[in-house]
Amino acid sequence: MSATPRVVVGVSGGVDSSVAALQLVQAGEPVAGLFMQNWADDDAGQAQDSAGGCRAEEDRRDAVAVCGRLGIPFHFRDFSREYWDGVFAHFLAEYAAGRTPNPDVLCNREVKFKHFIDAARALGAEKIATGHYARVEQRGRRWHLLRGVDTAKDQSYFLHQLGQEQLSATLFPVGHLHKPDLRGLARQAGLPVHDKKDSTGICFIGERDFRQFLGQYLPARAGEMRDPDGVVIGQHPGVFFFTLGQREGLNIGGVRGRAAAPWYVVGKDVASNVLYVDQDSASPYLQSTRLRSEAMHWVAGSAPAARFDCLAQTRYRQAAQPCTVHVLEDGTLDIQFAHPQRAVTPGQSVVLYDGDDCLGGSVIDRTDAPLELRLRERAA
Repeated sequence: MSATPRVVVGVSGGVDSSVAALQLVQAGEPVAGLFMQNWADDDAGQAQDSAGGCRAEEDRRDAVAVCGRLGIPFHFRDFSREYWDGVFAHFLAEYAAGRTPNPDVLCNREVKFKHFIDAARALGAEKIATGHYARVEQRGRRWHLLRGVDTAKDQSYFLHQLGQEQLSATLFPVGHLHKPDLRGLARQAGLPVHDKKDSTGICFIGERDFRQFLGQYLPARAGEMRDPDGVVIGQHPGVFFFTLGQREGLNIGGVRGRAAAPWYVVGKDVASNVLYVDQDSASPYLQSTRLRSEAMHWVAGSAPAARFDCLAQTRYRQAAQPCTVHVLEDGTLDIQFAHPQRAVTPGQSVVLYDGDDCLGGSVIDRTDAPLELRLRERAA
């Protein structure tokens, strides 16, 4: 085995990254594994156990076991400070502003495809590899980010901030696989994580109660829940605990004169500490046909045109929606959808596609949802 790896695989202790390493080893690549610790829990010194947070120590042991099984070197790097500065601080600021951020997007840009690449190069590697369900393809001089073949697992949405330099140095060895086939390969190879449950949610929260966790960093202030007409319906424990379209956790019992139907979050007024709710899951107050984004990141480095039609996703696991994109002079986007969209949420990402080709994405700044327009006019 070569002492210097050509590829360093980000091994997380999960089955996806383990099979990514397996694929490269079977292809004859000189490979090493690197485990990234991105979160250190102050209450436990490291990450907590399954009753608490990320189970990082368990995942690290699994990653060591996989590397041992494959006969490749194992490396460890602590990126928790970089994660705090580049991801978590932004996460808190967005929630404090009443928006709903997506830390996975920032983690990919700031840690996995920045500090990880630097660490891999310091080990002498030419490329990194991860277990993401996505594909990279070079056409001429340009690198393209493509959806994973398994549409149910495709993760290109979270990778839209990658650019030409990062894609040229990245391999996605499982992007052509479907998850059941991937688990079959892990089982055949005797990988100890072949039946390990997939991780879900945000690592630094893990199995803990979201409100309790966020409340450690953003002091909660109770306030009124009102319907779109301003009628008080109940009390909320903190406006930034909720996101548009949310049904769970509102704890609204029977309201006199109202139907016995579930309530949904349709708006947030952080300045007034008011949470707006409505009983219709398809409430008109949740519908929008237009959004403005922050400055756009283009995978290719530039926009395909000043105005063009494509498909867009405003959240993960959403069917891509037809839209018309206008690229404004300041680099932001004005996007008009062919059909109304439910619960398009400022702080989340809008990601553009041309078929399987991910064009790039940006953070959603605002929409034309009726209640959002009303609140914005009131604040002006």
